[in-house]
Amino acid sequence: MWATTTAVSWKTLGLASLLLALGLEGVTRLLLFVLRGRQQRRSSASEVLFFPAPPTCTEALLRPSRPLPCACGLPHTESSLSRLMLRLLSARRSLELCIFSFSNPQLARTVLLLHRRGVRVRLIADSDYMAVKGSQVGVLRKAGIAVRHDQHIGYMHHKFAVVDKTVLITGSLNWTTQAIQTNRENILILEDVTVVKAFMEEFERIWQEYDPSTYEFFPAKK
Repeated sequence: MWATTTAVSWKTLGLASLLLALGLEGVTRLLLFVLRGRQQRRSSASEVLFFPAPPTCTEALLRPSRPLPCACGLPHTESSLSRLMLRLLSARRSLELCIFSFSNPQLARTVLLLHRRGVRVRLIADSDYMAVKGSQVGVLRKAGIAVRHDQHIGYMHHKFAVVDKTVLITGSLNWTTQAIQTNRENILILEDVTVVKAFMEEFERIWQEYDPSTYEFFPAKK
């Protein structure tokens, strides 16, 4: 016990001596260095994707056991779309989607694959755009994915996804083939705890607001 206490005392004296040697300015720099390191670990911009993305084959992602080349004839190269799909496919537990317009078949198949793997998927959509020709929202709902939508004036205009409650995918991109292949768009992928928390809170708030039990498409006449 005495030896242990002596060792601790020497360590304490050593630390005190180091702090005195560094001086106030040195201590300040040391603290800033530690804080910057923590901030860098806490917040990181993982990836930035830009569109339009040229058409490429994504079958290798959706059917990994299928040998390449496939019969589609598209280039087997990486693109912003394939990078986005890879990020989504990294989900192991949950995927929250809050998407204004969702009609791209590859992204829909990505979400369906996650659903079949047992990932809990929830989708919030805009009531007008979920009904347009080519929308994949009905396909996802038919497969058993939970879908909720707005019923009020104004669009549900968000375009973000949260993977496993730790990775945020957001930007200007609508999940449509036209936006992916034609428009100038962007996607930012973040692993920032504070930012992800804010988007998850927004998702949960809207999810509760759009509870089907509160829908009033046929309000009672006064």
